[in-house]
Amino acid sequence: MKAVVNGQPVELEGSKLTSVFSELGLKDLRGVAVAVDEEIVPRSSWEAFELNEGTRVEVLHAVQGG
Repeated sequence: MKAVVNGQPVELEGSKLTSVFSELGLKDLRGVAVAVDEEIVPRSSWEAFELNEGTRVEVLHAVQGG
């Protein structure tokens, strides 16, 4: 399925939001927030959340530093 992830077109293996994490190589999801088509998706919905063709996904990862 084709989607846009963090501004880049990608071909995803599946239609679930979790396939985006696989595409990005994210294993540790602490500090991660996700928006789909400019709407925040609660962490409790990630496993079941279905993406549509052409969906825009933004994955934000909080970092700490000084």
